[in-house]
Amino acid sequence: MKAQPKASHFIDGQYVEDTSGSVIESIYPATGEVIARLHAATPAIVERAIASAKRAQKEWAALSPTARGRVLKAAAAIMRERNRELSELETLDTGKPIQETLIADPTSGADAFEFFGGIAATALNGAHIPLGGDWAYTKRVPLGVCVGIGAWNYPQQIACWKGAPALAAGNAMIFKPSEVTPLGALKIAEILIEAGAPKGLYNVIQGDRETGPLLVNHPDIAKVSLTGSVPTGRKVAAAAAGHLKHVTMELGGKSPLIVFDDADIDSAVSGAMLGNFYSTGQVCSNGTRVFVHRAIKEEFLARARARTEAIILGDPQDEATQMGPLVSFAQREKVLAYMEKGKAEGARLITGGGIPDTVSGQGAFVQPTIFADVTDAMTIAREEIFGPVMCVLDFDDEAEVIARANASEFGLAGGVFTADLSRAHRVVDQLEAGTLWINTYNLCPVEIPFGGSKQSGFGRENSAEALTHYSELKTVYVGMGKCEAPY
Repeated sequence: MKAQPKASHFIDGQYVEDTSGSVIESIYPATGEVIARLHAATPAIVERAIASAKRAQKEWAALSPTARGRVLKAAAAIMRERNRELSELETLDTGKPIQETLIADPTSGADAFEFFGGIAATALNGAHIPLGGDWAYTKRVPLGVCVGIGAWNYPQQIACWKGAPALAAGNAMIFKPSEVTPLGALKIAEILIEAGAPKGLYNVIQGDRETGPLLVNHPDIAKVSLTGSVPTGRKVAAAAAGHLKHVTMELGGKSPLIVFDDADIDSAVSGAMLGNFYSTGQVCSNGTRVFVHRAIKEEFLARARARTEAIILGDPQDEATQMGPLVSFAQREKVLAYMEKGKAEGARLITGGGIPDTVSGQGAFVQPTIFADVTDAMTIAREEIFGPVMCVLDFDDEAEVIARANASEFGLAGGVFTADLSRAHRVVDQLEAGTLWINTYNLCPVEIPFGGSKQSGFGRENSAEALTHYSELKTVYVGMGKCEAPY
């Protein structure tokens, strides 16, 4: 099984290699097999990518928004035509089951290109401001060359979620995927060239911890958009602030999912499973603190346990498989350590809690796990695990659960399950989070803004709102008469 790309980087419309960069091994987490070897970008590669992006950006920004949108929509169509091929690559890159990548990964990337291609002609308009005899107008202008730094949980989606609004607004982008999942973004760059984008408009360079600072600190970079952990976000935001660069931070979370006693229990269990087990639990917005009203807790746990133990783990390339491995063996060790902390600190293990014996021991698999009787002070209730570990906490009344839900440094997402829609709206209005769901969980269509508050970041991805983060407002005052001065 091999997925070796033509070269490590995609710059100025072609694959580029520089073997003097450190080696990056791409490992298929279901087997531990090395499927590709790439090289991190050297300073020379970074300079080459930035120089070509600067040239392409000027050409691209000179096009009408309609013309730019046409290219993005063409890229979306190509991605849909190649969905199977792209999904298979995403499965190799991440270990996610093919039944999931076929519907959730390249398709959501295509959605982003299609959406921003469709609104490019209308969403970047300015305003006319009458001032008596004089008048003024505003216009939205591109920032220049933007950097996207991706995470490993949704490599192709993130490459498009960042690229689509950046390009629609008239910018160029240099995208650095996670070194854990280096493959998918290269295909996105290829497709954009095929769709008619200028060479250099969307460059992909591989890298490690040393590569990011070369991009973030470069004087020709206007904006940085990061998806990653809170510690990484703090470092990147601090570096960007030193140069007064525009920044979007989509960081981690420990989001609350609140189930009231009048909720449809099966629906709530579905929401909790989507919010904890999809993508093997490796989703930043997951509702990993599941607050369940004490009156229905045991019934909720019984149904959740039965459904969790029926999840099919196995070969991610088998369409019957519902859950694959974690993205890496390092991530597995981290998740297993959290499971042990949960047991040691007194949480009641309902199911899971270790390595499954039903799949090959060579892969980075863990069992989907449910802990009950979790308290707010436990490590598993405070820290982001990023694995399939559901923590169920008890509560008795609305005011209590809102206060506990908000008692976190994170503020990415949250959810409420209840039959009382007045209560649902009342509760989500008080939850300190950027993205919230009522009677569902983790649905993120491109039409709605996505992003967090508090330590979970700032700025928004998706929707027309994203264009405001990839452009800036220019104001022009027009004097219609003779200019006078008092001296």
